Amino acid sequence: MTQHSESTETQAEKKPGIIRVEGMHKWYGDFHVLKDLNLAVDQGERIVICGPSGSGKSTFIRCINRLEEHQQGKIIVDDVELTDDVRHIDRVRREVGMVFQHFNLFPHLTVLENCCLSPIWVRKLPRREAEAAAMEYLERVKIPDQATKFPGQLSGGQQQRVAIARALCMKPKIMLFDEPTSALDPEMIKEVLDVMIELAGSGMTMICVTHEMGFAKTVADRVIFMDAGEIVEEAPPKEFFSNPREPRTQKFLQQILQH
Repeated sequence: MTQHSESTETQAEKKPGIIRVEGMHKWYGDFHVLKDLNLAVDQGERIVICGPSGSGKSTFIRCINRLEEHQQGKIIVDDVELTDDVRHIDRVRREVGMVFQHFNLFPHLTVLENCCLSPIWVRKLPRREAEAAAMEYLERVKIPDQATKFPGQLSGGQQQRVAIARALCMKPKIMLFDEPTSALDPEMIKEVLDVMIELAGSGMTMICVTHEMGFAKTVADRVIFMDAGEIVEEAPPKEFFSNPREPRTQKFLQQILQH
């Protein structure tokens, strides 16, 4: 009885298709950058997108919070379809946190001020409340002692952890990561990935574009391989790495796993 009620409860909490991409295309002028993409991501699911440079991975996830505009097909996030309607875009952006390759922190604001800016201006949180929440998230990414410093005083790994804390301060339902470790020195990559692994363990819905295949094996529910603007293959990590079906995937994995 208890077991049944627990599973029903979990099903009610978990939202199927919190992100739905249906027949989505994008062009830059004549260049067809994304071709007929279809993807459904359930609440709490962790997706890793990989593929060669120029395959459209970053453009794809930037379309999910309308940093890039798609021209055909549908993108629906938490039951809101992304169109030109600014209210829809605002609603989606409130629920979707994004961490970029180059931290995008404001250099003239302290770490704490960077984290509080959106909650105060967008969510209208009182400053004291915003600061308390920010300190909680800085604690979570293990750098509360850096709160009064400016971004320029931190290492790249620390700045990226601040960027993650800043995104979390908006209490998003979904986190998008666009190659979050590719601008970092090798010794700093682990500290950022550790934070992301911890975040994945908390049940956050995540889509991550990355070349870190160890992270994909540890964290992903599904790995998606993109090439030339298309989704070529998707599978659970075990299957994806041990038995890739498509020749393009096989070639990519051979190249990347040799390094």
